[in-house]
Amino acid sequence: MAACHIFSMATYASNMICYPHPANPVINGLRKTHHLQFMGSTFWAIPMSLCSNGHFHRPLAAASVEETAKTESKEGKPRFKLDAVDPEITEAQKQAIAQLPYHMAKRCKALMRQLICYSPQKGSLCELLAAWVRAMKPSRAHWLAVLKELRIKDHPLYLQVAEIAVLEESFEANLRDYTKIIHGYGKQNRIEDAVKTLSNMKARGFICDQVTLTAIIDMYSKAGHVKLAEETFEEIKLLGQPLDKRSYGSMIMAYIRAGVPDQGESLLIEMDAQEIYAGSEVYKALLRAYSVVGDTEGAQRVFNAVQLAGISPDDKLCGLLINAYGVSGQSQKARVAFENMRTAGIKPTDKCIALVLAAYEKENKLQKALKFLMALERDGIMVGKEAAETLAAWFRKLGVVEEVDTILREFAETEANSRVPAT
Repeated sequence: MAACHIFSMATYASNMICYPHPANPVINGLRKTHHLQFMGSTFWAIPMSLCSNGHFHRPLAAASVEETAKTESKEGKPRFKLDAVDPEITEAQKQAIAQLPYHMAKRCKALMRQLICYSPQKGSLCELLAAWVRAMKPSRAHWLAVLKELRIKDHPLYLQVAEIAVLEESFEANLRDYTKIIHGYGKQNRIEDAVKTLSNMKARGFICDQVTLTAIIDMYSKAGHVKLAEETFEEIKLLGQPLDKRSYGSMIMAYIRAGVPDQGESLLIEMDAQEIYAGSEVYKALLRAYSVVGDTEGAQRVFNAVQLAGISPDDKLCGLLINAYGVSGQSQKARVAFENMRTAGIKPTDKCIALVLAAYEKENKLQKALKFLMALERDGIMVGKEAAETLAAWFRKLGVVEEVDTILREFAETEANSRVPAT
């Protein structure tokens, strides 16, 4: 299996995190730091080389945390004091500490204060977490509380702390913990880090499931690696379990991002046959892909599929359909789509009005555009900023800005006279 082959290349790392072989040629500008590896129930401090790209590289020797602490003491480096923070912290740090949840456990707050005020000059992140484990004896609930708070605050150390946590016995790591880390790296387009995490996960005996593989598809999709996404999707099929809408949706999004929405639509049809329906965001993305290129047939098919899936179209979906007809130069059908939206009880937005005007402009049908505006005014619908700007730009191209008021007044008089009954 292709993706498994890719991910297996680093399985020798086992309980390592972020440190490939020391002979790695990408190392440059090295500086010494310390990183901790979990062995049994203890963190072991391993002197590491941290290269300029932020990745750790494993050295040839290791020392216990106690020995490392003694060495650092001789070198005059301060140790972490969990019950105290630097009095000269910034106002932002003070505010972040003050905003910690009131009911958070004291041991969790102690670590959060240190992480908020963390500085590499005090020691490595692994040393800090090792000190916390020794002093506070945290349970899985405590680890999760800290990780949740880091995630909520979008703290830059979130993934690093999570990577170290899964190696700690008290954390009681499971498959989903690794999946969250992989997903986090995927969101940041850090594919190499995600691959290393997956390799470490496999080395510890965890087997990929559909959720983890779906996260990998998402990662490849956002990075534009559609072939790798396809290979991973095939791996999901080999699990022998029914595919869920998230797995299908992730692959459809990969095809959309790769510029082949028709392949995504094929998967959508496959889903429909199994009565599995994608989320509204997938339909919207597929409809948008057809809309921007003016593929009216594709846009209409997806729009129909939305309704068959039991999803009520909103103004955004309707706007995408209107735009498809406008881009393709079919202003009359764009107008029909607009009126159908109103008939369905969907309130037209200024964006939708602007799209109809743009459709008329593309075919240079000024008279029809003005009639459209008069009809809206008659129904009590006022033109907003976007539609007004679209209209103004069109008039400037035509050089008829000064004549607009006169034309609109004439239309108003014509409409008024047409409603007066003959005597």
